[in-house]
Amino acid sequence: MTDHEQAPPGDRADGGDVPGEHGRAHPITQYGEAVLHRACKPVEAFDEALATLVEDMFASMYAANGVGLAANQIGVDARVFVLDCEDADGVRTVAAVVNPVLHLPPAPRELMVDDEGCLSVPGAFEDTARAATAVVEGFDADGRPVRIEGTGTLARCLQHEYDHLEGTVYVDRLPKKARNRALAEAGLR
Repeated sequence: MTDHEQAPPGDRADGGDVPGEHGRAHPITQYGEAVLHRACKPVEAFDEALATLVEDMFASMYAANGVGLAANQIGVDARVFVLDCEDADGVRTVAAVVNPVLHLPPAPRELMVDDEGCLSVPGAFEDTARAATAVVEGFDADGRPVRIEGTGTLARCLQHEYDHLEGTVYVDRLPKKARNRALAEAGLR
C-alpha cells in the first residue's frame, strides 16, 4: 500500500536495526502480472530464507515509499506482508506478518471511505471503502505469534495487504470506471 505522505523509516528507539536495513530492494510487481492475481502459498519454514525475504520486503517497501507490501508484490508466492504505518491515534506499527488471518467486525460494520493507493498500481489513488477496524493474527519471521489490531490507516493497510495474499488488488474492489481510471493513471491500460 502507498500513502500520499509516507515518512521515511527512522532509527529504532531501542537501538536495534531498522527493518530492511540489511535487505535488498526488488522491483515492484505491476498489476496484471499473474503472481498478483492468485492466492499465495502458506509459509512452511521459519528459516534464514524467510528472514531474508522479510528484510528484502522492508527494503523494497521503503525504496518505493510504501506503508505496506505483500510478498507477491516483489514476485514471491508466499503469505507474508510487512507494514509501517500509523493507526487513527498516530501510533506507528512496524511489523512483518507471516500466514496472516484477517478478522473484521461482524456486519453491519462501520466503514471508512478514503483514497487508497498501491505500489503495484503506481501513482493512482481512488476512494475505497474498508472496515474501520481490523485485526490480523499470524506469526513473525521467527515463528512467534503476532496480533495486530488496527484503526485508521493501519486498519486499511491490514486489509489491503491481506487482500494481496488472497490475489486481490484494491482496484479489483472498485467500480469498473474507477478501476479503469486508476489503471490508466498508472500507465497499466
